[in-house]
Amino acid sequence: MTDDHRQDSDATAAPPAVAAKTPDDLFAFLDALSIATTTHEHAPVFTVAESQALRDEIPGGHTKNLFLKDKKGRYFLLTVGEEAEIDLKRIHTRIGAQGRVSFGKPEALMALLGVVPGAVTCFGVINDADNQVTLIFDEALMEHEIINGHPLRNDATTSIARDDLKRFVEATGHAFTILNLSAPEAT
Repeated sequence: MTDDHRQDSDATAAPPAVAAKTPDDLFAFLDALSIATTTHEHAPVFTVAESQALRDEIPGGHTKNLFLKDKKGRYFLLTVGEEAEIDLKRIHTRIGAQGRVSFGKPEALMALLGVVPGAVTCFGVINDADNQVTLIFDEALMEHEIINGHPLRNDATTSIARDDLKRFVEATGHAFTILNLSAPEAT
């Protein structure tokens, strides 16, 4: 990834930050939906490699999340299995992005999903009240009965049933798409 020191135009700048919901707010929201979860506390993890040491303790599908922005300033959150390899030079054709995508800036990540790099999670859509982020799940990840993700912080992992995760996302007012993101593109 290269450093891009150009200023974003007003059309693609992140919205002003509002107070992000906390993990306690997330759990209260899930409780109000009668969604059961299990949360495992652990040392902060910043990469998939660091989090893989926890696999024996936490069963289910483990996520990798990519917060992306296209040339038109639209944001996407790709939630895929931790082993998935995503070709950033070609993924735009699968997700409907305008031109190639790049990683969204940390300021936009905080403003839209209420998390910092290293804690990116599909649970962050609870903070995206204006539905500015398009959420896309990888088909292979969604084959798991249990999905694991950070509860808005990277020193814990929350396990949730796949169908309850779908209900949670819908309850935030978001639609989601399930696509085959990790399979190689046909040539």
